[in-house]
Amino acid sequence: MANQVFWFFLALRIASVFLVTTFFVPDEYWQSLEVAHRLAFGYGHLTWEWTAGIRSYLYPALIAGLYKVLALLSLDTVLLLTILPRILQALFSAYADYRFYVWSNKSKWSIFLLASSWCWFYVGSRTLANTLEASLTMIALSVFPWTSESTSFLWPVAISFFVRPTSVIPWVPLCLYHIKKSSHPTWELLLKRYLLIGVLIGALSIAVDSYFHGSFIVTPYHFLEYNVLKGIGSFYGEHPWYWYLSAGLPMLLGIIILPFLVASFETVRYRQVYKERFLLLSSVLFTVTVYSVLAHKEFRFLLPVLPTCLYITADYLARWSRKASSASIWFVAVLILTVNSLMAGYVGSVHQRGTVDVVAHLSSATKDYRDEFNNQAKILFLMPCHSTPFYSHVHQNVTMRFLRCEPNLQEQENYVDEADQFYENPMGWIRKNLPVHPLSALPTHLVAFDVLEPAIANFLSIYEEKASFFHTDYPTERVGQYVKLYERIDPNAARTKPITTSTTAAPPISEGVYADPDEQYNPDEDETA
Repeated sequence: MANQVFWFFLALRIASVFLVTTFFVPDEYWQSLEVAHRLAFGYGHLTWEWTAGIRSYLYPALIAGLYKVLALLSLDTVLLLTILPRILQALFSAYADYRFYVWSNKSKWSIFLLASSWCWFYVGSRTLANTLEASLTMIALSVFPWTSESTSFLWPVAISFFVRPTSVIPWVPLCLYHIKKSSHPTWELLLKRYLLIGVLIGALSIAVDSYFHGSFIVTPYHFLEYNVLKGIGSFYGEHPWYWYLSAGLPMLLGIIILPFLVASFETVRYRQVYKERFLLLSSVLFTVTVYSVLAHKEFRFLLPVLPTCLYITADYLARWSRKASSASIWFVAVLILTVNSLMAGYVGSVHQRGTVDVVAHLSSATKDYRDEFNNQAKILFLMPCHSTPFYSHVHQNVTMRFLRCEPNLQEQENYVDEADQFYENPMGWIRKNLPVHPLSALPTHLVAFDVLEPAIANFLSIYEEKASFFHTDYPTERVGQYVKLYERIDPNAARTKPITTSTTAAPPISEGVYADPDEQYNPDEDETA
């Protein structure tokens, strides 16, 4: 049975590699695949987090090793470079799923809840540090010593800490419990187990990071310095303190939030009976409380508490099932499966897929352009920064530029990042930042959301739309329903032949449309007139 459960989870996670084809968060690409691509092939963009030294190379280096093997075998195609790292993560997640099953006393409800979780299906094969963090948490929980003196759980906890330091938060209540119940003196346990394991894993992490960063560095220190002491995270958005309770946790659990709340109430009410569940619930509440203090919030930050929430819910449902009717059990199971399947299917294959599809298309489009014009493509992404994957999904050393959005690391007064500057005045930014002479120096390809077309219609008159990709049913001011790919028309032909695009009609652009490079840029000018 145990082997069958593992193979079931492995098949499910690998299936998600091919079924989940949408964009979730930039970190899936920019903090893993992009970094690994740079390590393996010598080109790829490093975000400010890497130059500031707040990220660990442990995870990207593993993917880079996979890339190197593919390169040596001359198998470094875009398809394999994008699929194999996800299959690797799927293997980690499947093993973690199996350990969750073992930890849950091989409960059928534990298999069902984990397999039907929309969130874990959605992220379980993504190359996110948060996904690896959740997998390591499951493995550690499966060997946590409720009735023994073992400290083996500290190894995956330590690895997770050096991958992402905040992953230690859920373990604070559990480690305090472990120390309190141990028959060993506290000092001995801390020095000979906690500190020793931390030093060994830390030495490995520091060695790897120092090697790739080029100088001695302790990334967890810089991570805490920037994210906690300097509060850089708030640059990327702030939420009220109750957001994790009102939105984050419900989003994480989906329909399972209902039995989880009932299980939580029962756990608190009969905490002397459900001591293990009460401690686990305390870990969840402690984590949510700590994260609620921080200004920047994302529901993916709660991924490490997902297995704990599912465990509490599975244990409750297993006890409930002993007294419930068969019809009630089937109703609950079908309801959970239906709702979670619909959510997983929509966000996994429909919502936010255009920014991934367009880059996959770019990989072949840039080759076609080079073959047709005997010239390398130059690609400009006029969209919110990090909206798409980058070199890891194109795998060609062509010129690519996107709108930057680094936080105010230099503490400049009235700081506005490049992306915000662009959206304040799109045509003004274009006149100021793109070359005027010759027109052939302009980007060969543009990638933008359809909502931007009216604001830059004049500029688009020398481009023709080559492809359009559905992105979302819920467009916003900057994120459109479709992602458009444009290719520059030959400069000499741009003045003579008609130009057809799907944008609002605009007169063919001429050199006079742009401000002279020596002319003073006037931000008050009506650039979109």
